[in-house]
Amino acid sequence: MTGSRPFRPPLDALRPAAFGVDPAGERMARIRRSPHFADGVFVNPEGTRRTPSGSMLKFLPTYFRKEERALRAPVHAVPVHPTTVADLAVPPASGLRLTWMGHSSVLAEIDGRRVLFDPVWSERCSPFSFAGPRRLHPVPVPLAETGPLDAVVISHDHYDHLDMPTVRTLARRTGVAFVVPLGVGAHLEHWGVPADRITELDWHESTRIGELTLTATPARHFCGRALRNTQHTLWASWVVAGPEHRIFHSGDTGYFPGFTAIGERYGPFDATMMQVGAYSEFWPDIHMTPEEGMRAHLDLQGGDATRGVMMPIHWGTFNLAPHPWAEPAEWSKDAAEETGYVVALPKPGEPFEPAGAVPTDPWWRAVAPPISHPWRSHEAPAVIPETELQREFDLAEER
Repeated sequence: MTGSRPFRPPLDALRPAAFGVDPAGERMARIRRSPHFADGVFVNPEGTRRTPSGSMLKFLPTYFRKEERALRAPVHAVPVHPTTVADLAVPPASGLRLTWMGHSSVLAEIDGRRVLFDPVWSERCSPFSFAGPRRLHPVPVPLAETGPLDAVVISHDHYDHLDMPTVRTLARRTGVAFVVPLGVGAHLEHWGVPADRITELDWHESTRIGELTLTATPARHFCGRALRNTQHTLWASWVVAGPEHRIFHSGDTGYFPGFTAIGERYGPFDATMMQVGAYSEFWPDIHMTPEEGMRAHLDLQGGDATRGVMMPIHWGTFNLAPHPWAEPAEWSKDAAEETGYVVALPKPGEPFEPAGAVPTDPWWRAVAPPISHPWRSHEAPAVIPETELQREFDLAEER
């Protein structure tokens, strides 16, 4: 038609569904009332720090250096434990069983209930099926064979913890509750999870599922799924307490003194699932090293090394940092031997009961490139404002 203008779809129509949506309306009003929301963003319990060389521009050449890339993936197929539906159908004798599905995905069977943490079953942790970090091992158990679930718990909205295809599949299961930090419910509703099955919690808020109490606890991280992070969704660690057992899932976090307070208020724990992978000197305070994860575990247990089992998570499945693939496991094993703490090192998909035989075999050595053992304590870099660290992530995403 003469004089007509070409149709330009609104920008929202071009936004990939996997980006999710920003909180709005009453959800955003509740976020603004949070004591952890200030100057338009969620803030960490303690300021972030960086090393003098801590810019993302300096990190990227390190990440793509050929000789180092070769160390960041297994050289043979990762052994995956052949867990079956029948295995998971037998209740744990002790009342508590954990199955690490890879990365931060853990199936926890606790006091007669089943809780699935940070489920990511997709081939890539990315908004796109054709690009982004790809799995280094297959999913150990098909999602349909994980058995009945009472709750899905999400720690924060990064792609390696909140996976749209997995959420959409789980949303089709009747009666499964989704328990998430403030703001994350906006993504879930956008993907078809009914609002009445979503519970959003601020730090130190709780909800009950049967006899379990699920509590969001502080973590030191950040959020965001689109090209720019609005910091309008919260990140959290999680405590799940039943009549007989208590467990802790760290989500993603840097080390901070708040672990002691969490342990005093909600612990001690029969098991902790601690993030020990994807650390780097370039972001020293948003992910923990194995040494820091072990320290956090001890803090949570009130300083008593005889209490509970620590299971390292957030390693082995996706290549997300410059350290060698097997380093988190080797460092965790070394730290356990030096301190005497009980550390579980299962293969992906290998169920175990913390009160029983704990897997400690270094299975990764058969498939990993040889690595040195350079781990040691690093001096803490200078404190910088939270907004500066976030600006660096934003600039890196834009490039």
